[in-house]
Amino acid sequence: MNYKRVYVMVAALAAILSVAPAAQAQPSVMDHRWSFEVGVGWDNSLAGNINSGAIGTLNNQVVVILPNSYSDVYGTGFHLRFGGGFMIDEVTEARAGFTYQDLGADLTKMGDFGVSNLYGQYDPYRTFGLDVGFRRYFDSTPTVRPYIEGTFGLGFITEIDVVLSAPAANLTARATDFYDRTAAFALGGNAGVLWQLSDRVGAYGHFGLRWMSGLSPIDDLAGTGLEPINDNSSRWTLPVVFGMKVRF
Repeated sequence: MNYKRVYVMVAALAAILSVAPAAQAQPSVMDHRWSFEVGVGWDNSLAGNINSGAIGTLNNQVVVILPNSYSDVYGTGFHLRFGGGFMIDEVTEARAGFTYQDLGADLTKMGDFGVSNLYGQYDPYRTFGLDVGFRRYFDSTPTVRPYIEGTFGLGFITEIDVVLSAPAANLTARATDFYDRTAAFALGGNAGVLWQLSDRVGAYGHFGLRWMSGLSPIDDLAGTGLEPINDNSSRWTLPVVFGMKVRF
């Protein structure tokens, strides 16, 4: 009898038996199909203007309005996110999430009013959004799961007014109705990684691309030649988000 061969077979069988229980003990994401997550993020503006450029008249003075981007007026938008998901299978998750933003505006140079510089002070940009979509996971290691996701939804944005001022001309205009309350349509896609800290708790981070349709303009500038400045306010952003996820 070849005792060496028998010894190798017994050792291999013992190794298989010792690994098998460990493999069976690995938890499945289907054991906790529901999840809740909370995160913080930043919206980095890629394209889109809060106002466009135009030439017109106000109070019988020639006015030149320069275009201003969202980042010119509101900077990088910090936001809070919370939501949940449901695992359809081992790698596919249906998701719904809410986003809240409240951004203060910087004093902005709008252009020229006659021989004076024209400045604008916008209202804060406040929005509460709802996005739904699907996330697809790719197993890398037992604790690291890269993913991609696609979302669509609505962003509910409050009314935005602007106060115009031309100091050299001793003019301060009333709060001009600029944008009405808006329900803007949104589309987005993200790529990220979920780090599983335990069976139920994980940390995640992702970045992506998001488009939001324009705000609802108010024709308060009718007859001035400045009507085009608020009729093209859609935007593209690059959101970066970090947060925690809990399964139950």
